[in-house]
Amino acid sequence: MSVRCAMGLMSGTSMDGIDLAILRTDGDDIVERGPSYFVPYDAAFRRRLESGLEEAKAMVRRDDRPGVLAELEREITIRHADAVSAFLRDVGPEWSKPDVIGFHGQTVLHRPDQGLTVQLGDGPLLAKLTGRPVVSDMRANDMAHGGQGAPLVPAYHAALARSLKGQHSDKRPICFVNIGGISNITYVPTQGEPVAFDSGPGNTLIDQWVAREGGVPFDAGGSIASEGGVIDGVVDAYLEGPFFLRGGPKSLDRNDFTLDLAEGLELADGARTLAAVSARAILQSAEYVAEHPKLWILCGGGRKNPHIVADLRDGAQQKGGEVVLAEDVGLNGDSMEAEAWAYLAVRSLRGLPLTFPSTTGCREAVTGGVFADALLTD
Repeated sequence: MSVRCAMGLMSGTSMDGIDLAILRTDGDDIVERGPSYFVPYDAAFRRRLESGLEEAKAMVRRDDRPGVLAELEREITIRHADAVSAFLRDVGPEWSKPDVIGFHGQTVLHRPDQGLTVQLGDGPLLAKLTGRPVVSDMRANDMAHGGQGAPLVPAYHAALARSLKGQHSDKRPICFVNIGGISNITYVPTQGEPVAFDSGPGNTLIDQWVAREGGVPFDAGGSIASEGGVIDGVVDAYLEGPFFLRGGPKSLDRNDFTLDLAEGLELADGARTLAAVSARAILQSAEYVAEHPKLWILCGGGRKNPHIVADLRDGAQQKGGEVVLAEDVGLNGDSMEAEAWAYLAVRSLRGLPLTFPSTTGCREAVTGGVFADALLTD
């Protein structure tokens, strides 16, 4: 199978913008990472996305687009097309004509217990606007086969683990931790298939807290939390929830956690305490895998919160583990999920599995995705 040039587009649960990345891959062991790019959402559009989350709560069928959702889906798609055009203008000629685009879209609802997941994004329209083939809607087939529909990145994490060089190349087990709005882990054992599941809130509660109490969209560099302390009783209350008392596969919706348990805290104490919730939930996830990780690799926006990172390092060291940022092992912690969507698009074209029973709980390893050819779209 020849190596293909693929672009991945990701707009995650933090809803801060669009991550784009290009790589060359065979969808298996060959991964040549290329340039990446980020297009932030403006504050007004983020508010529209938040309104869309409220509209989506009433959905019972994944193809419905009630209220503002139809218009929002079109605008999301157009914004992604504009981002692709801007990115391709800046990259060198060797990357400027991707063979396929992997399009995640924007998740507005995820109810795995009901077999329902909704990502706003029109694959055929994106193919038409960009002139490139598009693979989208990669979660649905997993759910049709009994899976949680998330996380989908583990196949790519496993490929990255195989590619590590130098002093970290022989450390196993490895745990990749993506700290976005929701955090998820991929446990790559010494032998066998990866194990993956959502571990709990990542940045979402922190972002909601500082927006409501401090009037800012996120705690940049953990500066607000640095003035506060951890209220252990609140952390314990969050981690006593039923989600944390079972192993994977399991996945979360952005709205599955609220700020109710943090009510009454001071601004700084709340930010610091919710950072501790994120870290301890990740560490607690290691209780549900075969062996404590020797190496934890952090990616996603939450790796920029020094309090989450410090708490993770303290906890992992107690079990003989080392915590590093993606950049410490030659990877890009901002673009990894976008890279994964490029990688998964190529796997989809090849009919290779995107998900496995050990990552989403599907009955059998399954491929997925819906293909839109730019030449055939209306």
